[in-house]
Amino acid sequence: MAPSSHLDRLHTNDLEIGATDAVQQHFARHVVSTKSVTQRTLDFEHSRPRWLREMAAEATGVFFYVFPGIASVAAFTINLENPLGVTAFGSLFQIGWAFAIGIAFAIITCAPTSGGHFNPAITICFAIWQGFPWRKVPYYIFSQIFGAFIAGMLLMGMYWPEIQAYKAASLAKGLPLVANGGVASILCTFPNPKQNNLGYLFFVEFFVDSFIGIVIWACLDPANPFVSPISAPFVIGMAYANMVWGFADISISTNLARDLGTRIVAAIFFGGEAFSYKHYSWIAILVNIPATIFATGYYEMLMRDSLQKIGKGHAQHEHGEEGLQRHLTNTGVMETGSTSMIPGNQSGSDDYAIGKREV
Repeated sequence: MAPSSHLDRLHTNDLEIGATDAVQQHFARHVVSTKSVTQRTLDFEHSRPRWLREMAAEATGVFFYVFPGIASVAAFTINLENPLGVTAFGSLFQIGWAFAIGIAFAIITCAPTSGGHFNPAITICFAIWQGFPWRKVPYYIFSQIFGAFIAGMLLMGMYWPEIQAYKAASLAKGLPLVANGGVASILCTFPNPKQNNLGYLFFVEFFVDSFIGIVIWACLDPANPFVSPISAPFVIGMAYANMVWGFADISISTNLARDLGTRIVAAIFFGGEAFSYKHYSWIAILVNIPATIFATGYYEMLMRDSLQKIGKGHAQHEHGEEGLQRHLTNTGVMETGSTSMIPGNQSGSDDYAIGKREV
């Protein structure tokens, strides 16, 4: 099949084994031959409820993002006083990379099914700005929180002997279990013992979440020439890592689902103080939403170029080609010869799977 065939868009968002050229060169190259698809398989896949697939993908994606991150935190926290030294088991640098790579894996693995939100604030922003159905928002958010909860429970099981030993040692020294650096902080965020200024913590969380929100929105902008569908998962992951490296010592959450799901686990094993400690939990859980709405609104109002988006074939004018040509004429764009904004006058376009699921 010629490279100029209509396989330039993989509408199923499924990449076959060995089809590494499918995104870059728009044709499939089979390295490993695959068996034919049976009708039974097609019937089974067709019968699966769409909502169930989306819920599974969102929960799995959050798990892939949270589990390696908190596992890295556990290795770092529990082994702080190990005779081999901190660097043998972890650092904030390692923790940042664990979250970053986990986010990239989550997007690569699950975004083709659900759109790869993995954050209640991102889901809400897609509903506000991009027409994501509001009816899907509740079960997306539930799935995201559930994925983080499962990650926390599994970590507790896998690190149970070490966590119990660390807990006993902390109690023997009179150290708090719920605080930044305490055993409960393996699962979720707590302020440092001397941090009592909630306004300051609110500002830090708002800034960090806004920073990440703008980067995510820029990565998902199809008119952005600097980010491809291949690089987007890693760029988004690096945005999270940047904020971990810069502000984890202060206390940041970055994601309602990541924090609330694991905070519930912390409350199960270490008591209700996981929610009441210094009255901080509402900052970790809720600030992410207004901060991300602010960030994405900032991008939509001041940085979005919808004409470029239309010109690259990723959107249409609400009144079709006639409405677009009328706009170009009224604004003088047609007179300057910039007719390349009309779909069909530009060649090539890349489809973003991330965040595009609507039906």
